[in-house]
Amino acid sequence: MTTMVQTQERPKRSLLIIFAVFVLPVVLAKLALDGNWFERGATNRGELLQPVVSLTSMLDQQAPSWRVMYVVPATCNAECENALYAIQQVWIALGKESDRARPAVFMAPDSDPGAAAVLAEYTHIEALAVSEEQASTLNKSALANHLFIVDTQGNAMLRYPVYALRQDAVMGSRDVLADLRKLLKLSRIG
Repeated sequence: MTTMVQTQERPKRSLLIIFAVFVLPVVLAKLALDGNWFERGATNRGELLQPVVSLTSMLDQQAPSWRVMYVVPATCNAECENALYAIQQVWIALGKESDRARPAVFMAPDSDPGAAAVLAEYTHIEALAVSEEQASTLNKSALANHLFIVDTQGNAMLRYPVYALRQDAVMGSRDVLADLRKLLKLSRIG
């Protein structure tokens, strides 16, 4: 009689072991995801804009291309100058991929005219004129006072802070460069 009880317990034990090995990890993984028990991984270094900011109306006359951009404010202070410097450095650092991305800035009617002198030093940065209405929209958006990457469809998708110190701007431009290289590697467009 004891052997019969033992043989009936073995299938139950086997079933419990199979359940523990296969089903329990799936249930724990689901609980971990739903409960935010850990920080989700992200490979981008910039802040992902959700939803993306559409710039198609401002870039409709431009050829489709990846862009590193900035909105020149009414007063171009050290942060502004460092942002322009960082855009130029990112474009130079792209090397053979530099033909796939364009450095550009939006210049509004109220943008600092002194920024034009700074831009004259950076011959590769394209200055795109925007209307007062478009400038107001940009200044109210998540793009104000940030560097940002624009995809080939005219959507700003990642943004980066600007820095008052040149050394910090150079270090921050490494993040822009890393993300842009990754996007260019994954993209067949532009």
